[in-house]
Amino acid sequence: MVYGILIVMYVSVIPFYFALYQSFNLLSYIDKNQAFSELSVIALKKIKNCAIIISGLYVLAIPFVYIIAEVDDAPGLIIIGMVMIFAPMVIVVFAAVLQRLLQEAIDIKSENDLIV
Repeated sequence: MVYGILIVMYVSVIPFYFALYQSFNLLSYIDKNQAFSELSVIALKKIKNCAIIISGLYVLAIPFVYIIAEVDDAPGLIIIGMVMIFAPMVIVVFAAVLQRLLQEAIDIKSENDLIV
């Protein structure tokens, strides 16, 4: 059972580092005054998708955590497993809100550029 949890943890590192790279790209876009561009929206979308993948992987690991918690009689272990699911979901919601707001700001900016 421990190997199942370790495999999920090792696999979840891949989307984590990809999301970290995308957040670095997003910060570089902000530094270059390209914060209101399609590149920023794409980076936020990739971060959101990576967080969904990480959360989904830990959903797959919850049965292993449950079995280990039953054997060791440690119900707090399940709560820790649930935190590993809900923390990326908070990032998903935050990235989705930022993505939507940024897309609307880009749309308003493009409309204003056409008017002037």
